[in-house]
Amino acid sequence: MVHQYKLNGYNIVLDTCSGSVHAVDEVAYDIIELYEKSEKETIVRTVLTKYADRSDVTEEEILLCLEDIQALADQGRLFTKDEYENLAMDFKNNSSVVKALCLHVAHTCNLNCSYCFASQGKYQGERALMTFEVGKQALDYLIAHSGSRVNLEVDFFGGEPLMDWEVVKKLVAYAREQEPIHNKNFRFTLTTNGMLIDDDVIDFANKEMHNVVLSLDGRKEIHDHLRKTITGQGSYDTILPKFKRFVEKRGGKDYYMRGTFTHNNVDFTNDLFHMADMGFTELSMEPVVCDPSDPYALTEEDLPKLFEQYEILAKEMLRRKKAGNGFEFYHYILDLENGPCVYKRITGCGSGTEYMAVTPWGELFPCHQFVGDSKYSLGNVWDGVKNTGIQDEFRHCNAYAREECRDCWAKMYCSGGCAANAYHATGSVRGVYEYGCKLFKKRIECAIMMKVAENCEE
Repeated sequence: MVHQYKLNGYNIVLDTCSGSVHAVDEVAYDIIELYEKSEKETIVRTVLTKYADRSDVTEEEILLCLEDIQALADQGRLFTKDEYENLAMDFKNNSSVVKALCLHVAHTCNLNCSYCFASQGKYQGERALMTFEVGKQALDYLIAHSGSRVNLEVDFFGGEPLMDWEVVKKLVAYAREQEPIHNKNFRFTLTTNGMLIDDDVIDFANKEMHNVVLSLDGRKEIHDHLRKTITGQGSYDTILPKFKRFVEKRGGKDYYMRGTFTHNNVDFTNDLFHMADMGFTELSMEPVVCDPSDPYALTEEDLPKLFEQYEILAKEMLRRKKAGNGFEFYHYILDLENGPCVYKRITGCGSGTEYMAVTPWGELFPCHQFVGDSKYSLGNVWDGVKNTGIQDEFRHCNAYAREECRDCWAKMYCSGGCAANAYHATGSVRGVYEYGCKLFKKRIECAIMMKVAENCEE
């Protein structure tokens, strides 16, 4: 399975199953496109006809190119066969290890964001804060079900987790006490809207949190349009100085400014550039996922504009990096030499099996986006997973679970996509959220192009 595309002056050939990326000239690009569909004589004749005005394109050169292509195929770097499908099923069926929990310490929030998937932190239920006892049991559950795995991850999430800050601190202290007893290493993440950040939060988070996610949508008018306080005021002016201080004291690393773009700002690159111009260098911007009837929902007409925006972003990132003032964009971070292991590539995030969300009262769900949906309740942190039928459904969510994904060149990067997005778009965790797929593919094309550009400049 080979994917070919042209972007920013580069002719790029991606071999899906090996992960090999080839930057080639236009003649080689055309020959590769014909390679598996045509006989050698037909390829020579077709290419000679197309490039009849070029003296350097001869039959001899074409035959040499064909030999090079065959050599790459023999080396497993081009036209590689897909032999991972059975592994995808075996990996998840044979794994019962829990690696990470998302602790919903607060089902309440001090903002009233219009596009909030969690209904302003309540998740279609009652407002609640997690007690230390429930959080402690969740950590004990994670330890008990993590097998021999040493590194465990815990996300403090909400609503707004800083509204339950003292419990967060007590839970971190408890986890640290358990590490030497059980030979575990906890890595914590905090996601916050920033309204309650103070020196105590900054100092503690910078000591204990492996990563922090700070919610900012970009320009003041964009951010304030949907991210308002309970009284209807914009939150930009309150949180911006707090975020600047947080990141400065953190040393400018291990954080993300995380925004959401909607139909209101399809020119979202300007929001990213705004954040970068303010000194933030670790950025993320996600497309809104909501009911198509919402006024801020992304539309089919937005797609060409969004594709263009991703290209603008990639080119500007290359320019800024060369100028010495670069920044990172979460979706453009690719390691083409090492990258995720095959297991991760074909099985995905592990929601519902290796990763689960915990409500303030200890109920288990496959991930934060299923919280509040009673049919996806898995069990609780005292009794464990009882709804094994639903868990089995998630065990079969992988890069081969959907017929539409089997022949998709991007499946080794998305691992079959987000089960929650698929469910909300189609009613099935094994459905396909087509809009998200299109955006994902464009991001991967841009990210690979950037790697090609950087490699060509070395």
